[in-house]
Amino acid sequence: MSASLFLALLLFMAIPGFALGWVQSRRLRADAVAGAKKGHHSRPIYHGLYTALRTIRPGIVLFLSWVILAPWLLDTILVHAHPELLPTTDARELSLWLSRTADPGRMAASILEADPGLKAAIDHRQDYSQGLLLFLTLLALSLGLVALRRAVARIAPDFRARIHIEHSVMTFLKVSSTFSVLVTLGILFSLLWEALRFFQLVSPWEFFFGLQWSPQIALRSDQVGASGLFGSVPLFAGTFLVTGISMLVAGPIGLMSAIYLSEFATPRVRTWAKPMLEILAGIPTVVYGFFAVLVTGPFLVRFGSVVGLDVASESAMAAGLVMGIMIIPLVSSLADDVIRAVPQNLREGSLALGATQAETIVRVVLPSALPGIAGAFLLAISRAVGETMIVVMASGMAANLTANPFEATTTITVQIVSLLVGDQEFDSSKTLAAFALGLALFAVTLLLNVIALRIVRKYREAYE
Repeated sequence: MSASLFLALLLFMAIPGFALGWVQSRRLRADAVAGAKKGHHSRPIYHGLYTALRTIRPGIVLFLSWVILAPWLLDTILVHAHPELLPTTDARELSLWLSRTADPGRMAASILEADPGLKAAIDHRQDYSQGLLLFLTLLALSLGLVALRRAVARIAPDFRARIHIEHSVMTFLKVSSTFSVLVTLGILFSLLWEALRFFQLVSPWEFFFGLQWSPQIALRSDQVGASGLFGSVPLFAGTFLVTGISMLVAGPIGLMSAIYLSEFATPRVRTWAKPMLEILAGIPTVVYGFFAVLVTGPFLVRFGSVVGLDVASESAMAAGLVMGIMIIPLVSSLADDVIRAVPQNLREGSLALGATQAETIVRVVLPSALPGIAGAFLLAISRAVGETMIVVMASGMAANLTANPFEATTTITVQIVSLLVGDQEFDSSKTLAAFALGLALFAVTLLLNVIALRIVRKYREAYE
C-alpha cells in the first residue's frame, strides 16, 4: 500500500459519492415538479459536489495527519520496538541514523550490505509503514461510507448545498494562503536555527564585517587558516556588483522594449516581437553560461587588449552582461502588461490638452504605471541575485573583494552551493556558513521588498 494508491482510492470514493448526490437531487426535483411543489434551493451539481466532499473529507484528514506525523511515528515505533538495532544512544547521531532508514534510496547497496542492522531497520520501517497505511485506508473507507450515507440523507429541497460548497472553497483558499505563509516562516526559522549554531562557532562581527572569505578548514591545527575565514563582505560585494551590471543591461532595454511594444508598435509587429523577446526566458541558464564562457568572456578579453584594459577571462562583467540579457524578458513582459493596464482616458486627456505622445508617456503613463514597473524591477533583481550557474561559469568561485567589473568574483548563491556539495558534517562551521549566508540573503531580499513597497505606496497615492 502506497500513498499514491491511497490518494487514488480517495478519488475513486468521490466519484460514486458525486453520482449518488446528483441522482438523489434529480429524483427529488422530479418529484417536486410532478407535485407542483417548490423547487430545490441548489442545483443537482452542488448536491453531488457536497456528497463527494463529505465522502472524501475523512480520508483527506487522515492522509494529512499521516504526512505530518508519519516520520515521527515510525521513528518512535522503530526505537521502542527494536532497541537492539540502534547503533548509539546519542540523540544527534541517532537522528542521523533514523533519517537514513527513512531514505534508503540515497545509499549504495554496498553500504547496506556492510551494515546488517541498518538494512534490518529499513525493512522493519517499511513493514510498519505499509501496515499503518493499510489501516488508514480501511479506516478512510469506513468513515467515508458513513459520511456518504449521512450526506445523502441530508439532501432535501431546502438544503443549501451551494452555500456549503462555497464555504468549502473559501476554506480551501484560506488554508492555501495560510500554508504559503507557514512555508515562508518554516524556511525562515530553519535558516535562523542553523545560523545561530554557526554564530556560536564564528563571531557575527567577523561574518558581517570580515574582508576575507576562505571557509576551507585545514587538516592540521598548525596550518594557515586552520579555523577558516568567514568574512562575507566579498560575497555581498560580488553579488551586488554582478546584479548591478545585469540591471544596467536589463532595466533600460526591458523598459524601452515595453514602452515600444505597448505605445508605438502596430498590432502586427507586437504579435511576433513580444513572443520572440519572451523566448529568451525559456533558454536554460546553463546555455547562457556557455554563451558567457565562449563568446562574452573572450570578447571582453580582446576588447580590453585593444583599449588597454586588463580583463580577466572570468569576470563580473561577463556574468553581469549575460545575466542582464537573460532577465530582459522578465522586465519587458511585466512592464508591458502594467503600461497597457493604464486607462486609455488618461492618454486621451493628456493628448487633448496639447501634449505630444512622448510627453504623455513620460508625464502620464509611466508615473501611473510606476508601482508595477518598480515591482517588475524588484522581481528582476531577485532573479539576478538568485542566479548561480552563469556566475559559476563566467565569473568563477573566487571570493575577491573588488569594485573592478573586469576581475573575477563570486556571489552568495554560488558559495552556498559549494559549501553544501559533497559529504559534509552539519556540525562544522564550513557547512553551517551556508545557512548564515542564506539568512543574510533573506534579510537583503526583505529589505528590497520593503523599499519597493514604499515606492509603490508613495506614487500610488500621487496618481490614483
